[in-house]
Amino acid sequence: MLPRTLALVDDDKEYTEFLSQHLRDQGVRVDVFSDSSDLLASEGAYTYDFYIVDLMLPGVDGVETIRILRRRTSAGVLVVSGKLAPDVFKQVVEAGADMYLAKPVQFEQVVIALHAVQRRVDAVGQVATTWKLDRHSGQLVAPDGARVDLSEADLAVMECFIEAQGAAVARETLLQRLGRAAAADADDGLNATIYRLRRRIERATPMLVPLQSRSRVGYVFRAPLTLA
Repeated sequence: MLPRTLALVDDDKEYTEFLSQHLRDQGVRVDVFSDSSDLLASEGAYTYDFYIVDLMLPGVDGVETIRILRRRTSAGVLVVSGKLAPDVFKQVVEAGADMYLAKPVQFEQVVIALHAVQRRVDAVGQVATTWKLDRHSGQLVAPDGARVDLSEADLAVMECFIEAQGAAVARETLLQRLGRAAAADADDGLNATIYRLRRRIERATPMLVPLQSRSRVGYVFRAPLTLA
């Protein structure tokens, strides 16, 4: 029970080279990021099934990286780090990590940890987490009952996700629905609309925001979505 895709965030070149190859040999697709900022700035930053994160990183520090990931994904997060501090375990757990391993660590220990955390991820994924679009009130209803007030542009975007039934929606489709297909700044306008929608959801509910980018395609709503 291993994840299909994994982001390995660590600036130790030798360690990441051998660990990534070890995981690839077992069928995991691994992308390596030596700088946490490179991961967070990438288009598919929140689409991985699993993350292995060091704490001593260039760019955004490891604990803050975990906090950011936890706002957008329920994927497994394993910390593998040589950082020594009395409260380091408490910090990473409170930030949202699932498990902590101290370097030096054997690759088989990493694999065992991946198995254990992935079982939790798969179990959580089986719990009903249906979001509902209430056209009448112009709101998105989260599984915890929180209601997100939507603008006209938000409603248009959410209608596209309803029609897609879980599939990714192309940028071109979203732009056409928003009436911006011919605009010179169309992409910037779409990015701003998606950003504002995400922020509205984040302010309304502590639940993970299932609205994610899909590399070179568009956006996807990665949770069950129905009409209220």
